[in-house]
Amino acid sequence: MENGPSLSIRVGDSAEPAATPRSFGERRRNRHGRGLRGPLLPAHLPGNLSRAERFESWVSDSAERLHYFWGDPIEAAQFVVADIPPNLEVLVARGDPAPLGSFTPAGPGRPAVVTVYRRPVEIAAHSREELPELVHEVVVEQTAHLLGVSPEAVDPGYGRS
Repeated sequence: MENGPSLSIRVGDSAEPAATPRSFGERRRNRHGRGLRGPLLPAHLPGNLSRAERFESWVSDSAERLHYFWGDPIEAAQFVVADIPPNLEVLVARGDPAPLGSFTPAGPGRPAVVTVYRRPVEIAAHSREELPELVHEVVVEQTAHLLGVSPEAVDPGYGRS
């Protein structure tokens, strides 16, 4: 039997390393081996932004609009986006509504800060179309606290939508 063909099968050989688990991208089905051909949306389109990035751009747009109207009085103010207000659990436990924004006056060596809370504003908006308008109203209200005037004096279009 030395001259004939031979077949050898090894099962469970401990000398070979165990196969490493494949990542999700390798495991998922990829017909024809093409994969994703490119990004679904180009980076310059607004649909490519995350919800947080879109929200920050709305706050930035509102701040720029108010800076155009007011100029120097709000030049040094910072406009900040935070996800939730501090001590939200305490407010909810007391039954108080979550604030949509806050204002911190300027102090020695630090500027005034207008903070808009993203999640409470998103929850307060009745629709996606209303969200940019609500963001602008919150920015106007907190800027009114900064300037010590009414929101209607800060932006004449306040509350009309």
